[in-house]
Amino acid sequence: QVQLVESGGGLVQPGGSLRLSCAASGSIFSINAMGWYRQAPGKQRELVATITSGGSTNYGDSVKGRFTISRDNAKNTVYLQMNSLNPEDTAVYYCNAYRRDITTLIRRDYWGQGTQVTVSS
Repeated sequence: QVQLVESGGGLVQPGGSLRLSCAASGSIFSINAMGWYRQAPGKQRELVATITSGGSTNYGDSVKGRFTISRDNAKNTVYLQMNSLNPEDTAVYYCNAYRRDITTLIRRDYWGQGTQVTVSS
């Protein structure tokens, strides 16, 4: 099992910045990638950013150039630096980690409890 604990959400004005953190614990040795997804009211959960165990990153189109994902392997923590926030970024942000079985190729996802980010003046 993998446990994910997010922190860093809150209320910020348009144009402001926030940094989210996600600390992983448990059976993290075989995790392939970690990342962030978000879900706004009435909308589907969408990809924000991911980072693989090798450090490769991927971003959703709506956040490219504004958000940066990084990881601290010593702390088993992934960060999401969010700049130039706008009201459309308002959502619950969920930390994700996944492991893909090397034999069956079945993917297993783990999720944090979510942290609210609200962008409003």
